Amino acid sequence: MTPLVSIITVNYKQPEVTCELLESLSKLSYPNLEVIVVDNDQQYDNSFLYRTRLTSVKVINSKENLGFAGGNNLGIERAKGKYLFFVNNDTEIENGVIESLLSVFETHQDVGAVSPVLKYFDAPEKIQFAGFTEINPYTGRNDLIQTVSGPAVESTPYFHGAAVMVSKDVIDQCGQMPEEYFLYYEELEWSRQIRLRGYQLMVDKRVSVLHKESVTTGKNSPLKVYYQNRNRVHFMRKSKSTWLFFITFYLLISTPKNLLTHLVKRESSHLKSLIKAFKDGLIKPKYGFQPIG
Repeated sequence: MTPLVSIITVNYKQPEVTCELLESLSKLSYPNLEVIVVDNDQQYDNSFLYRTRLTSVKVINSKENLGFAGGNNLGIERAKGKYLFFVNNDTEIENGVIESLLSVFETHQDVGAVSPVLKYFDAPEKIQFAGFTEINPYTGRNDLIQTVSGPAVESTPYFHGAAVMVSKDVIDQCGQMPEEYFLYYEELEWSRQIRLRGYQLMVDKRVSVLHKESVTTGKNSPLKVYYQNRNRVHFMRKSKSTWLFFITFYLLISTPKNLLTHLVKRESSHLKSLIKAFKDGLIKPKYGFQPIG
Protein backbone atom coordinates (compact mmCIF):
# COMPACT_ATOMS: atom_id res chain seq x y z
CA MET A 1 0.00 0.00 0.00
CA THR A 2 1.07 3.57 -0.65
CA PRO A 3 -0.70 5.92 1.78
CA LEU A 4 -0.96 9.58 0.85
CA VAL A 5 2.00 11.52 2.26
CA SER A 6 1.75 15.31 2.56
CA ILE A 7 5.13 17.05 2.35
CA ILE A 8 4.94 20.45 4.08
CA THR A 9 7.61 23.13 3.89
CA VAL A 10 7.64 26.76 5.04
CA ASN A 11 9.28 29.50 2.98
CA TYR A 12 10.32 32.88 4.34
CA LYS A 13 11.74 35.15 1.65
CA GLN A 14 13.90 32.39 0.15
CA PRO A 15 12.01 31.36 -3.01
CA GLU A 16 15.16 30.24 -4.83
CA VAL A 17 16.06 27.87 -2.00
CA THR A 18 12.50 26.52 -1.93
CA CYS A 19 12.66 25.95 -5.69
CA GLU A 20 15.74 23.77 -5.19
CA LEU A 21 13.80 21.65 -2.70
CA LEU A 22 10.84 21.37 -5.08
CA GLU A 23 13.12 20.27 -7.89
CA SER A 24 14.44 17.46 -5.70
CA LEU A 25 10.87 16.46 -4.82
CA SER A 26 9.92 16.36 -8.50
CA LYS A 27 12.36 13.47 -8.95
CA LEU A 28 10.85 11.26 -6.25
CA SER A 29 9.27 8.02 -7.40
CA TYR A 30 6.84 7.61 -4.47
CA PRO A 31 3.45 7.61 -6.26
CA ASN A 32 1.12 9.18 -3.69
CA LEU A 33 2.34 12.61 -2.65
CA GLU A 34 0.98 16.07 -2.13
CA VAL A 35 3.45 18.92 -1.66
CA ILE A 36 2.47 22.06 0.22
CA VAL A 37 4.51 25.27 0.39
CA VAL A 38 3.49 27.79 3.04
CA ASP A 39 4.81 31.22 2.09
CA ASN A 40 5.23 33.31 5.25
CA ASP A 41 4.92 37.10 5.13
CA GLN A 42 4.15 36.90 1.43
CA GLN A 43 2.60 39.96 -0.22
CA TYR A 44 2.37 38.46 -3.70
CA ASP A 45 1.93 34.99 -5.16
CA ASN A 46 4.96 32.88 -6.14
CA SER A 47 2.85 29.94 -7.28
CA PHE A 48 3.91 30.26 -10.91
CA LEU A 49 7.60 30.22 -9.96
CA TYR A 50 7.19 27.15 -7.76
CA ARG A 51 5.20 25.31 -10.41
CA THR A 52 8.07 25.67 -12.87
CA ARG A 53 9.87 23.19 -10.57
CA LEU A 54 6.92 21.06 -9.43
CA THR A 55 3.67 21.45 -11.33
CA SER A 56 1.49 19.82 -8.66
CA VAL A 57 2.68 21.95 -5.71
CA LYS A 58 0.01 23.57 -3.55
CA VAL A 59 0.90 27.07 -2.34
CA ILE A 60 -0.56 28.77 0.73
CA ASN A 61 0.22 32.47 1.01
CA SER A 62 0.19 34.03 4.46
CA LYS A 63 0.43 37.81 4.63
CA GLU A 64 1.51 37.43 8.25
CA ASN A 65 4.82 35.94 9.38
CA LEU A 66 3.55 32.96 11.35
CA GLY A 67 6.98 31.60 12.19
CA PHE A 68 8.13 28.02 11.70
CA ALA A 69 5.45 26.42 13.87
CA GLY A 70 2.59 28.62 12.71
CA GLY A 71 3.50 28.12 9.07
CA ASN A 72 3.64 24.36 9.45
CA ASN A 73 0.32 24.39 11.31
CA LEU A 74 -1.27 26.24 8.41
CA GLY A 75 0.02 23.45 6.19
CA ILE A 76 -1.38 20.82 8.57
CA GLU A 77 -4.85 22.34 8.28
CA ARG A 78 -4.80 21.93 4.49
CA ALA A 79 -3.00 18.58 4.32
CA LYS A 80 -4.94 15.47 3.35
CA GLY A 81 -2.24 12.87 3.95
CA LYS A 82 -2.30 9.99 6.41
CA TYR A 83 1.33 10.91 7.12
CA LEU A 84 2.81 14.41 7.12
CA PHE A 85 6.46 14.88 6.23
CA PHE A 86 7.74 18.24 7.49
CA VAL A 87 10.93 19.39 5.76
CA ASN A 88 12.84 22.64 5.91
CA ASN A 89 12.92 24.52 2.63
CA ASP A 90 16.73 24.35 2.81
CA THR A 91 16.78 20.57 2.44
CA GLU A 92 16.94 18.28 -0.56
CA ILE A 93 15.29 14.86 -0.55
CA GLU A 94 16.38 11.73 -2.41
CA ASN A 95 14.48 8.66 -3.57
CA GLY A 96 13.80 6.06 -0.93
CA VAL A 97 13.49 8.40 2.06
CA ILE A 98 9.70 8.42 2.17
CA GLU A 99 9.38 4.67 1.70
CA SER A 100 11.89 3.97 4.46
CA LEU A 101 10.25 6.32 6.97
CA LEU A 102 6.84 4.80 6.26
CA SER A 103 8.22 1.33 6.92
CA VAL A 104 9.13 2.40 10.47
CA PHE A 105 5.49 3.20 11.19
CA GLU A 106 4.50 -0.18 9.80
CA THR A 107 6.95 -2.13 11.98
CA HIS A 108 6.70 -0.09 15.22
CA GLN A 109 3.12 0.24 16.42
CA ASP A 110 3.89 2.85 19.09
CA VAL A 111 5.95 5.21 16.93
CA GLY A 112 4.74 8.80 16.77
CA ALA A 113 7.38 10.46 14.60
CA VAL A 114 10.42 9.45 12.54
CA SER A 115 13.36 11.56 11.36
CA PRO A 116 15.95 10.55 8.78
CA VAL A 117 19.63 11.23 9.31
CA LEU A 118 20.61 14.78 8.32
CA LYS A 119 23.85 15.44 6.46
CA TYR A 120 25.44 18.79 5.66
CA PHE A 121 24.66 19.83 2.10
CA ASP A 122 28.12 21.34 1.57
CA ALA A 123 29.87 18.36 3.19
CA PRO A 124 27.63 15.30 2.72
CA GLU A 125 30.23 13.01 4.24
CA LYS A 126 29.54 14.73 7.60
CA ILE A 127 26.49 13.92 9.71
CA GLN A 128 24.60 16.76 11.33
CA PHE A 129 21.92 14.67 13.08
CA ALA A 130 21.47 10.98 13.84
CA GLY A 131 19.53 11.52 17.07
CA PHE A 132 19.56 13.80 20.12
CA THR A 133 20.65 13.37 23.71
CA GLU A 134 18.32 14.33 26.55
CA ILE A 135 18.15 17.99 27.60
CA ASN A 136 20.74 18.90 30.23
CA PRO A 137 18.80 20.11 33.32
CA TYR A 138 21.40 22.83 34.03
CA THR A 139 22.13 24.26 30.59
CA GLY A 140 18.78 23.67 28.89
CA ARG A 141 20.69 22.34 25.90
CA ASN A 142 21.21 18.96 24.35
CA ASP A 143 23.69 17.48 21.89
CA LEU A 144 23.33 16.22 18.38
CA ILE A 145 24.43 12.64 17.83
CA GLN A 146 26.65 12.86 14.76
CA THR A 147 27.67 9.26 14.20
CA VAL A 148 25.71 6.37 12.77
CA SER A 149 26.12 3.23 14.84
CA GLY A 150 23.95 0.65 16.54
CA PRO A 151 20.50 -0.35 15.25
CA ALA A 152 19.33 0.86 11.86
CA VAL A 153 16.23 2.32 13.50
CA GLU A 154 16.65 3.71 17.00
CA SER A 155 14.66 5.77 19.50
CA THR A 156 15.57 9.38 20.27
CA PRO A 157 14.20 11.73 22.95
CA TYR A 158 13.65 14.48 20.35
CA PHE A 159 13.23 14.52 16.60
CA HIS A 160 14.76 17.11 14.29
CA GLY A 161 12.38 19.69 12.84
CA ALA A 162 14.33 19.98 9.59
CA ALA A 163 12.95 16.62 8.46
CA VAL A 164 10.38 14.57 10.37
CA MET A 165 7.41 12.42 9.43
CA VAL A 166 4.44 12.38 11.81
CA SER A 167 1.20 10.45 11.39
CA LYS A 168 -1.99 12.50 11.15
CA ASP A 169 -3.52 10.37 13.93
CA VAL A 170 -0.72 11.37 16.30
CA ILE A 171 -1.20 15.07 15.48
CA ASP A 172 -4.94 14.74 16.10
CA GLN A 173 -4.22 13.24 19.54
CA CYS A 174 -1.22 15.37 20.59
CA GLY A 175 -1.95 18.70 18.95
CA GLN A 176 -0.13 20.77 16.37
CA MET A 177 3.28 22.43 16.69
CA PRO A 178 3.42 24.78 19.72
CA GLU A 179 3.26 28.26 18.19
CA GLU A 180 4.33 30.26 21.26
CA TYR A 181 7.98 29.55 20.42
CA PHE A 182 7.74 31.03 16.91
CA LEU A 183 11.27 29.88 16.04
CA TYR A 184 13.57 27.31 17.73
CA TYR A 185 12.69 24.83 20.50
CA GLU A 186 9.23 24.22 19.06
CA GLU A 187 10.31 20.80 17.79
CA LEU A 188 11.68 19.91 21.25
CA GLU A 189 8.40 20.91 22.90
CA TRP A 190 6.39 19.01 20.29
CA SER A 191 8.63 15.97 20.82
CA ARG A 192 8.04 16.21 24.56
CA GLN A 193 4.26 16.41 24.13
CA ILE A 194 4.19 13.39 21.81
CA ARG A 195 6.36 11.34 24.18
CA LEU A 196 4.15 12.27 27.16
CA ARG A 197 1.27 10.57 25.37
CA GLY A 198 3.18 7.31 25.15
CA TYR A 199 4.64 7.45 21.64
CA GLN A 200 8.20 6.68 20.63
CA LEU A 201 10.30 9.00 18.48
CA MET A 202 12.65 7.27 16.08
CA VAL A 203 15.62 7.96 13.81
CA ASP A 204 15.84 5.97 10.60
CA LYS A 205 19.58 5.65 9.95
CA ARG A 206 19.08 3.87 6.64
CA VAL A 207 18.23 7.12 4.83
CA SER A 208 19.42 10.72 4.93
CA VAL A 209 18.44 14.22 3.85
CA LEU A 210 20.84 16.99 2.85
CA HIS A 211 20.49 20.15 4.97
CA LYS A 212 21.86 23.58 4.05
CA GLU A 213 21.22 24.81 7.64
CA SER A 214 20.22 28.25 8.87
CA VAL A 215 19.57 29.72 5.43
CA THR A 216 16.74 31.90 6.75
CA THR A 217 18.12 33.06 10.10
CA GLY A 218 21.87 32.86 9.48
CA LYS A 219 24.33 30.71 11.41
CA ASN A 220 25.23 33.44 13.92
CA SER A 221 22.62 36.17 13.58
CA PRO A 222 21.08 38.45 16.25
CA LEU A 223 17.71 36.90 15.35
CA LYS A 224 19.02 33.42 16.17
CA VAL A 225 20.60 34.65 19.44
CA TYR A 226 17.28 36.15 20.53
CA TYR A 227 14.97 33.25 19.80
CA GLN A 228 17.30 30.52 20.99
CA ASN A 229 17.82 32.22 24.36
CA ARG A 230 14.24 33.35 24.91
CA ASN A 231 12.80 29.98 23.99
CA ARG A 232 15.33 28.00 25.99
CA VAL A 233 14.04 29.81 29.10
CA HIS A 234 10.43 29.15 28.09
CA PHE A 235 11.09 25.46 27.43
CA MET A 236 12.86 24.95 30.74
CA ARG A 237 10.18 26.87 32.63
CA LYS A 238 7.80 24.05 31.67
CA SER A 239 10.24 21.51 33.15
CA LYS A 240 9.25 22.36 36.70
CA SER A 241 11.35 19.63 38.30
CA THR A 242 14.59 21.09 36.85
CA TRP A 243 13.67 24.79 36.67
CA LEU A 244 15.70 25.79 39.75
CA PHE A 245 18.84 24.05 38.47
CA PHE A 246 18.49 25.71 35.08
CA ILE A 247 17.71 29.26 36.17
CA THR A 248 20.61 29.29 38.63
CA PHE A 249 23.02 28.21 35.89
CA TYR A 250 21.46 30.60 33.36
CA LEU A 251 21.70 33.68 35.60
CA LEU A 252 25.08 33.04 37.18
CA ILE A 253 27.07 31.39 34.40
CA SER A 254 25.47 31.27 30.95
CA THR A 255 24.22 34.83 30.57
CA PRO A 256 27.33 36.60 31.99
CA LYS A 257 29.56 34.46 29.77
CA ASN A 258 27.55 35.24 26.63
CA LEU A 259 27.37 38.95 27.46
CA LEU A 260 31.14 39.07 27.85
CA THR A 261 31.68 37.17 24.58
CA HIS A 262 29.56 39.63 22.58
CA LEU A 263 31.27 42.59 24.28
CA VAL A 264 34.74 41.30 23.44
CA LYS A 265 33.73 40.62 19.83
CA ARG A 266 32.01 44.02 19.63
CA GLU A 267 28.81 42.36 18.46
CA SER A 268 26.46 45.11 19.58
CA SER A 269 23.42 43.72 17.75
CA HIS A 270 23.94 40.29 19.29
CA LEU A 271 24.34 41.91 22.70
CA LYS A 272 21.04 43.78 22.34
CA SER A 273 19.33 40.56 21.22
CA LEU A 274 20.63 38.68 24.24
CA ILE A 275 19.46 41.40 26.65
CA LYS A 276 16.03 41.51 24.98
CA ALA A 277 15.80 37.70 25.16
CA PHE A 278 16.60 37.88 28.88
CA LYS A 279 13.88 40.47 29.49
CA ASP A 280 11.25 38.77 27.35
CA GLY A 281 12.02 35.30 28.68
CA LEU A 282 12.32 36.10 32.39
CA ILE A 283 10.95 39.51 33.26
CA LYS A 284 8.10 40.02 30.79
CA PRO A 285 7.47 36.93 28.67
CA LYS A 286 6.39 37.70 25.12
CA TYR A 287 5.91 34.78 22.80
CA GLY A 288 5.32 34.69 19.07
CA PHE A 289 7.12 37.10 16.72
CA GLN A 290 9.16 39.90 18.28
CA PRO A 291 11.03 42.37 16.03
CA ILE A 292 14.75 42.53 16.72
CA GLY A 293 16.53 45.87 16.82
